[in-house]
Amino acid sequence: MSMSSAVHEKASPRVVVAPTARRTLDDLARMSASELGPLYATGTPPILTELDGTPRGRMLAFVGPLGHGRPFDGLRRFAESPFFPWGGKSFTSKSPQHGAGINRVRAVGDLFRFETRFGPSEVDGKPCMILDYDLSPNPWFIRKIHDELRQVSPGLFLGPAMWKTRDGAKLVLYFAIAPR
Repeated sequence: MSMSSAVHEKASPRVVVAPTARRTLDDLARMSASELGPLYATGTPPILTELDGTPRGRMLAFVGPLGHGRPFDGLRRFAESPFFPWGGKSFTSKSPQHGAGINRVRAVGDLFRFETRFGPSEVDGKPCMILDYDLSPNPWFIRKIHDELRQVSPGLFLGPAMWKTRDGAKLVLYFAIAPR
């Protein structure tokens, strides 16, 4: 075992789960929030270098009452179109445990930096990669975002996007990342 593998395993232990069918961004886009939650629970923390570069991103489903009804069905279809402003996230690993990134917004450029690290999920306490937006260059409302990622299929990463409140992080929506 290489030193970097040993360090990564110590920082973000992989949980072995039964193999599942290979999934795509389109497969996840057809799922509801109530289906994405259990899928996220079966995922494993990614290896940072697997995300290096400019992976594609897609907003998938809003959670709770926000996720239902005609307006949100339209927003979900809009998220699948080439006109949706969020194009994904760019990642750069700095070590096996830490990295950095930024969101890619079409027609505007790169906005809202984040740092990556491994830790317990706000959703279920199991290991995940955390995207930390609480950085001084970001506006206050972006600093309130808490994103996480887990690998749910080879080359496919699912994450909950949450809003930090006094009572803890509240799940708002699910998104996915797939390296090109």
